[in-house]
Amino acid sequence: MTGGRRIGAAAAAASAAVLLAMAAGCGSDDSDSSESQTAAGTGTFPQTSEPANLDPADFTTEIDNPYFPLVVGSKWVVRVTDAEGLEQRQVITVTDQTKRIANRVEARVVSDVVREDGEPVEVTKDWYAQDSEGNVWYFGEDTAEYENGKAASTAGSFEAGVNGADAGIAMPAHPEVGQSYRQEYLAGQAEDRTAVLSLDEQAEVPFGHFTDVVLTKDYTPLEPDVLEYKLYAEGIGQVLAQTVSGGSEREELVSYTR
Repeated sequence: MTGGRRIGAAAAAASAAVLLAMAAGCGSDDSDSSESQTAAGTGTFPQTSEPANLDPADFTTEIDNPYFPLVVGSKWVVRVTDAEGLEQRQVITVTDQTKRIANRVEARVVSDVVREDGEPVEVTKDWYAQDSEGNVWYFGEDTAEYENGKAASTAGSFEAGVNGADAGIAMPAHPEVGQSYRQEYLAGQAEDRTAVLSLDEQAEVPFGHFTDVVLTKDYTPLEPDVLEYKLYAEGIGQVLAQTVSGGSEREELVSYTR
């Protein structure tokens, strides 16, 4: 485990400046068809609405992708802040539970709870599985937004294979610059997409300093003004995320236990 120190104001500002500079140089108007990447055993990574056509026998709930490891019992604590001073705490835990998705793939259940002032604001169960080549797929979520301690909306929930929803890629087995893929698909509701920008970045968060970090940009046609950069460290997963357009949210890894 990499030791670290807390980011100071200057370091945080420098990080944000670098990400903003990259945003200026990397537009979000990507070609969905020309950047399709081949994934052995699964055809090509889906880009937009095309069916994933997955074979349930090709999947496992033992997820050991170096940049997206989901070992049972692992826990990430993330500090979420924005320019207005809002601070939330996100706790992500890999459970020992599995769920058989409607398209018959057995998926690992990951708990994701966001709290503000100690009270839950969003409680989610995400579903992931890994194919035989090491690509991690995302199969949907059961999510609820909370108000005054009570579930107020489950509008973001969807399950691959139900009502036109389909799976997407959470992390390729071997990230390469130029790869693009959809993360999820439900028309008009879940259409997040990703492009891999770099494999050798650095990131510094309260949990530590990391090198050889994978940098991606995330975007969606449903919110064309929103652009987010995410950084993934080997053996840990996402350590930093920064919204650089359409908001100012910053997600920093505070602790990780495996």
